Amino acid sequence: MSAEAGAVRIVVADDHQVVRAGFAGLLGTQPDFAVVGTAGDGGEAVRICHELHPDVVLMDIRMPGTDGIEATRQLAGMAGGGPRVLILTTFDLDEYVYDALCAGASGFLLKDVTAERLFEAVRVVAAGEALLAPTVTRRLISEFARLRPHAAAAPPTDGLATLTPRETEVLRLVAEGLSNPEIAARLVVTEETVKTHVSRVLAKLGLRDRTQAVVMAYESGLVVPRSPGRGEPGPSGRYP
Repeated sequence: MSAEAGAVRIVVADDHQVVRAGFAGLLGTQPDFAVVGTAGDGGEAVRICHELHPDVVLMDIRMPGTDGIEATRQLAGMAGGGPRVLILTTFDLDEYVYDALCAGASGFLLKDVTAERLFEAVRVVAAGEALLAPTVTRRLISEFARLRPHAAAAPPTDGLATLTPRETEVLRLVAEGLSNPEIAARLVVTEETVKTHVSRVLAKLGLRDRTQAVVMAYESGLVVPRSPGRGEPGPSGRYP
């Protein structure tokens, strides 16, 4: 498949041929996208990515052989960081979504996503941002509390010691699901200042995006998850 110069190069991985063709067809309607390959399982997706070096992979979780989680883990370990991975899932609180994010995915999409949301998501992730709106981050936190109740006992990682007090504070607020404007209001600073702090946190910790920052903050024990209820947002709603 040919790809126009400057286009976002995309691979679609799903074991259902109709789903692969549907997403590939939709993405192919956009002049700034180029679907350079499709794959029926995770192993094939990894091979194609090594050959074609796409920018973004739409990855199903449940596939025969190498599943989407393991494939994501392998892609995240590629030299240069590999492509950004968007997980495709039927349910927004699929128990495997969290594992996929831990493996290095930049976000997730429901398979019934509208075409407009799909296009927006690919562009956001290709630009280096995380596809986690604050409401989705909060649902992820709720899932973390449910699935990993003992993870908060883990000792903080050495990388946290490299953060300044303000950077640590910003990381905590990111992990609590606050958006940049909300963090700026909380700290009484500009949104641009918050963006700078977030960028420095990611660089110091060797993380690719906010998704990984949220995961790391909870895995390290920097932030302790609270169960939904008592004023905490619960797992309701979908990706906005």
